[in-house]
Amino acid sequence: MKTLGIAAKWLFMLCLPVLLVTLSIGWVANSLWLYRYGFEKYDISQATGLDTSELEKTARGLTSYFNSDEEYISLTVVKDGEPFELFNQREVIHLKDVKGLIQLDYGVLGGTLAYVLAYAGVCLFWRRRRYWRHLAWGLVGGGGITLALMLALGLGILFGFQELFWQFHVISFSNEFWLLDPTRDYLKMLFPDGFFYDATILCAAITAGLAVILGGVGGGYIIYRKRIAL
Repeated sequence: MKTLGIAAKWLFMLCLPVLLVTLSIGWVANSLWLYRYGFEKYDISQATGLDTSELEKTARGLTSYFNSDEEYISLTVVKDGEPFELFNQREVIHLKDVKGLIQLDYGVLGGTLAYVLAYAGVCLFWRRRRYWRHLAWGLVGGGGITLALMLALGLGILFGFQELFWQFHVISFSNEFWLLDPTRDYLKMLFPDGFFYDATILCAAITAGLAVILGGVGGGYIIYRKRIAL
């Protein structure tokens, strides 16, 4: 029984980084604020010839597609007074692959969240105070692992983002439809590499911030229990 308890705590600590990362990715992928920020920072209106309202339509269309049952995206925008289909066949197929990754992210998020809540619930309500300390140490451990991973990611981004970004695509996609031309493919014009650099930094920052909060809660409880035990 003791071995099972130790294994359950370690699984909890390992699930926390996965939970926080997938939560951050899900938020970033659906953040209209980030899309607007990137469009403005990288002057996407100038690069694409689309005005602000059409870029807003594009951002909302993409987030809606990622959360829909549609297999392929169909997004019509207006440029110079003429409506046209924004994405070509190559881009549409790539976006289907991207949607698959986002849906996978949701699935992993749901699975780890279910375990984390179940473990926390058992510690807080079934075993009561006897296991509160176990939960607190689990939060500290999981938060620490998360921060270590985010530090490693941060160093990787700082010293070799382009290589990391390339390897991510090579590993994640089974085809080469992600190799787009920034001179004619709107998906590449809308989201230059700088946008993904910013998105990755934001994702890492959110993950690290949540880890600090959870680790701080666990550490605070441990310190509190030590003080009242004196």
